[in-house]
Amino acid sequence: MAAEKAQAAAWFSELRDLICAAFESLEDEQRSGPHAGLPPGRFERKETRRAGEGAGDQGGGVMSVMRGGRVFEKVGVNVSEVYGALGAQAQKSLTARREIPGLAGDPRFWASGISLVAHMRSPKCPAVHMNTRMFWTPWCWWFGGGADLNPMVEEPEDTAFFHARLRAACDRHAPDYYPRFKAWADEYFFIRHRGEARGVGGIFYDDLCTGDWAADFAFTRDVGRAFLDAFLPITERRRDAPWSEADRAHQLVRRGLYAEFNLVYDRGTRFGLETGHNPEAVLMSLPPVATWP
Repeated sequence: MAAEKAQAAAWFSELRDLICAAFESLEDEQRSGPHAGLPPGRFERKETRRAGEGAGDQGGGVMSVMRGGRVFEKVGVNVSEVYGALGAQAQKSLTARREIPGLAGDPRFWASGISLVAHMRSPKCPAVHMNTRMFWTPWCWWFGGGADLNPMVEEPEDTAFFHARLRAACDRHAPDYYPRFKAWADEYFFIRHRGEARGVGGIFYDDLCTGDWAADFAFTRDVGRAFLDAFLPITERRRDAPWSEADRAHQLVRRGLYAEFNLVYDRGTRFGLETGHNPEAVLMSLPPVATWP
């Protein structure tokens, strides 16, 4: 699947460039509010390398991180392409989710994807997460990903808008995708030890392999495109709303809950650390400042 792998990796990098350009434009346009006097934020890029089991090139990625902007307090948009052999712990995690006959005898793998988390300056602007990825072993391949919105206080109008854009992307491919992947997101993005959802949901899918690689890849591309359509208008609508120190304090508590989920439950975090990927890149999703009650 060399050609398919190359197409997927190229798309994730292309999507990264589209998102970074859109977010930097938001920074340029922000001319009011308490942080308008700051220089507009810009992404800084840093290459990372995977240090998994074995020797030789095992791939890596590029971190694109903006800190201290007018609109974004911290946002990371990472792309990666990693490969090599899965260690015992990574094999255990993977086979716990799906049966992969022969993996122990031939643990080669390849994975590429994009991962985004944005923590906003204004407590009125929701934080957001998006990722999509392709995974390959000699025995199978699949896609996964999704996007979810994490407001400090829910605005029903924003929730409905975000979900409508994701639904439209899903409905172009299969009538059951949105209800199935929304329900999966509601279950997945749940902080079980707190008994509450991380945010207002979105969609989440994993292990997607219909047998038609082109169709599954097309769906994954549409999820990435839908993310910008869903998130940018909400940010533009909320970024100039006034907020108080009490709003900021609440925002930091919600960020703490976000961090708890990513450290305890997130599949991508666990898999990245188990396979030797750069810890700085894996933990990019953590907020710059957070508090706990």
